[in-house]
Amino acid sequence: MRILLLCSEPVDYVIAYANGVAAHAEVTAILPRDRYAGVARWFDPRVTLVLVDWPRTRSPANIPFIADLVRRIRATQPDLLHLLSNTTLWLNLLPPLLDGIPVVTTVHDVQIHPGDRDTARLPGWGARLMARQSDHLIVHGDNLRRAACDSFGKLPDQVHVIPHPAIRRYADLAAELGLTRDPQDDRFRVLLFGRIFAYKGLATLLRAEAMLSNSLPTLQLTIAGRGDDPMDLAHLMGRSQRYEIRRGFVPDCEVAQLFTDADLVVLPYDEASQSGVLHLAAAFGKPVVVTDVGELGATVTQHRIGRVVPPRTPSALAHALCDLARDHEARDQLRRNARAWSEGLNAPATIGQTALQLYDSIVDRAMLSHAGVYG
Repeated sequence: MRILLLCSEPVDYVIAYANGVAAHAEVTAILPRDRYAGVARWFDPRVTLVLVDWPRTRSPANIPFIADLVRRIRATQPDLLHLLSNTTLWLNLLPPLLDGIPVVTTVHDVQIHPGDRDTARLPGWGARLMARQSDHLIVHGDNLRRAACDSFGKLPDQVHVIPHPAIRRYADLAAELGLTRDPQDDRFRVLLFGRIFAYKGLATLLRAEAMLSNSLPTLQLTIAGRGDDPMDLAHLMGRSQRYEIRRGFVPDCEVAQLFTDADLVVLPYDEASQSGVLHLAAAFGKPVVVTDVGELGATVTQHRIGRVVPPRTPSALAHALCDLARDHEARDQLRRNARAWSEGLNAPATIGQTALQLYDSIVDRAMLSHAGVYG
């Protein structure tokens, strides 16, 4: 089976997913040169990588770009086209031009989260239209499946659950560079990583830290990523000297070191659909503390890779952090569980096999439908 993957982001998901599917099918990925040239080496050699000059959303160059994409797609002759996100506005022009090629789209977030300025810059109707035009949708959990059916007018058999695969490239980079944690560092290091926007629960984490000023003196919080400035909430901190803040883009080698150093990764989100950070942490074998929002709580509970607390509840978060800081045996078990999950059920090749089974059924359905109309 020939699968064509098309998208601009999210980069880590695209790499992990493409590698997983390439273990089972012939995969071509058409991707923006400026985003993927620097990370091309992390793609499985079985992925045929086609890097193109991808215009900005407001550029008039999108018209000839879409025409070129149609030519490339027809030349590839895929059995199925999979758009790995529904948030690229101009790709809405593609489905009517594809001569009956089934279109599958991954919807990572059914609704825009509060304060997510990156996604909010795009017109919401564009993402909704892409989802509605697609023959089938992929989401990352059962709650999202129900929400997608309601939001995009899809039948239940048109929306499918395929989990986000483990993100392995940073753990592989850490091994390649021989990264280790300083053996003299006896602090309990907690990491919040990713896009730091309002819905990510930064205020909850800071309030939890303030509650731990006396009961967990070795606590060290690292907050790393682009988005809001954590220092705008400095008045919520207990001890500002316990914070290490890296605001803005974090280079890959530094990401690898941050996760190597962490004792625990925290996802204190006020709301969420899912999180790639969870799948990155698991590849490092790091326990997590997450809030019970979106698919996070169910995933962590099912695979026993951390603790789950209610959202917007600093006291519960503080208790979970303190409990895991003191219970070395529990952390060791969670580490083993996380690593086993990332190398087994959540491994890219495992997710890719599930995807291929779905692709087979979609292509078969499309062929039967075509035969019913024209036979």
